[in-house]
Amino acid sequence: MLYKYQLDDKTIDSIDLKALIVSRGVKVSNEVYQTFQKNHRIYPDPVKCNCLILPDNTIVQLTDVALHMSYIKSAMNWDTFKNLRYFTQLKTPFKLKMSDQDKPVLLYNDKPVTEVEFPSPSQFYEQKTTNGLPYLGNAVLQGVDTLAFQCLWSCEYAKAGYSCQFCYSGGQTERLAHKNKPDPKVPSTQDIAEITDYALKKDNVKFIEITGGSTFNPQAECSIITDILKEIDAINSLSKIDGEVLVFTTPPNNPKEVDQLFNAGADRVICSFEVWNQKLAATITPGKIKFITRQRHLDCLKYIAKEYGPSRACSSFVIGLEPIESLLEGMAFLASEGIVPIASVWIPFGRPVMGSMKAPELTYYQQVKSGLVEIYDKYDIEPPGGVGFNVCICRDSWLHKSEVKNGTERTKS
Repeated sequence: MLYKYQLDDKTIDSIDLKALIVSRGVKVSNEVYQTFQKNHRIYPDPVKCNCLILPDNTIVQLTDVALHMSYIKSAMNWDTFKNLRYFTQLKTPFKLKMSDQDKPVLLYNDKPVTEVEFPSPSQFYEQKTTNGLPYLGNAVLQGVDTLAFQCLWSCEYAKAGYSCQFCYSGGQTERLAHKNKPDPKVPSTQDIAEITDYALKKDNVKFIEITGGSTFNPQAECSIITDILKEIDAINSLSKIDGEVLVFTTPPNNPKEVDQLFNAGADRVICSFEVWNQKLAATITPGKIKFITRQRHLDCLKYIAKEYGPSRACSSFVIGLEPIESLLEGMAFLASEGIVPIASVWIPFGRPVMGSMKAPELTYYQQVKSGLVEIYDKYDIEPPGGVGFNVCICRDSWLHKSEVKNGTERTKS
């Protein structure tokens, strides 16, 4: 059951709190790292994708704002420092400290909100493949049950100067291309399969997310991912995975190209709009609009829904980039076609969007949550995930839709 919490004069539930934490970040005390990093999965390293667990088992991305800003300053060039003028928008009201009972406690404006927990410890980031490729920087453990390959190869749209404004990886790729520097090394299919095998056996992951950068040849993109799935299946049968294999890909010219993904073991295929408002999309996601077009997205997603059934096609939306009216309009339209809208909360650290790094207010996320519950219920759509992905509020909303509709969340004392 969803818990409720008190934030100053507002009473909110765990989904609301998750959205605020993901979009605002947290200041984590060194004492928390020192106390828990040996026996839990929490690291003073932003590349290792920390998360926290709320009392009702809601999984929340934990971005330590201070560490993240330090990482950006050390990893990026002077172009990034120009964004420092936006950093005043990134002040967070959340802190994570040790309580008098030696428990990690979340604070809002220095007032205790709730105790939290962290995932079980893992040796994942200390590993290398037989080819010598480090796991660190090539894959992450997200939440408590997900292995994610977030950017297996560079986005060609970004290299051409058309990266999505919110995409940190795309921004890096665009800057490297501008300076004529080489792309990072691309993991081989064997590397990916070995990393997956380790995570399945050692970290008990149930969901696998495979994402590459958008390319000018999406047909070849589908073929590459197909080879990856076949290699994973050869080492550790995909049929034995408890959860799902989620493939994020650029929609090909011929929608039938995605058949090979499903034939190779994909459970769902995600072709993401990110932004529904067409005017904003042209600015925020210029490569998608210029090189793919909205119609190709729709053609591919509708094909999947027709051929493979409802909820097998998905599209991510970055929550916080457009007016609530156009966002819910797009989500409802896709759901009416049997396509799952995924709600991924915008993390505004590192790159401004439309000249701002300021996340929406609480009411925006509450409207998204209520809208999602209504849409999922009306069209009988189920979003992917188990207990919920670390930055998405779609699965959380679906899991607790009756509570959200009836307002029966439990107050956390």
